[in-house]
Amino acid sequence: MSYSAIHNLNVFLGTGAIILQVLSVLTLLFIFFGPRKNAFLEFIDSRFLIIGFLISLFAAVFSMVYSVIVGFAPCELCWYQRIFCFPMVFLFGVALWKKDRKVIRYAMPLLLVGFAIAVYQSIVYYFANPGNIPCDASGVSCYQHLVSEFGGYISVPMLSLTAFVSLLVLLLVVHFYGKRKLID
Repeated sequence: MSYSAIHNLNVFLGTGAIILQVLSVLTLLFIFFGPRKNAFLEFIDSRFLIIGFLISLFAAVFSMVYSVIVGFAPCELCWYQRIFCFPMVFLFGVALWKKDRKVIRYAMPLLLVGFAIAVYQSIVYYFANPGNIPCDASGVSCYQHLVSEFGGYISVPMLSLTAFVSLLVLLLVVHFYGKRKLID
């Protein structure tokens, strides 16, 4: 791929990540501080299977696009996150097909572990001394800043963290808002 095509892909994904981050924060605010009945949360709750499937599908597909088409080899921490991200496509896909809202029981543990790895990688990526990072830039590493958009805010670790956070927020809507609806 050409440099301009890679840059356009980075900007596209970065913009999508920022939109998902804003929507995730708004969703959390609505869950914990919003009114008991909320059209936004109702929309998410009624369509969480398709939303979860699409977020996990985009995360998996674009992860593979970066490695296979663009040629950015994933570092060790990226591989660990993929272990917990890729099954989400199948979990949400089967749940969508079967209309099984209990998918949160199976998805939550995988998302929590992937989220923990993504948080660790993001903290190390943005704040650690480059000499002490687990996946240093001397070999295969996202610390080479292959993706760095919007002033360095959007990176491979931030894209991964955004996917895990948005899926976790989605499950929180189902858990908390769904229970609130049953009480009313």
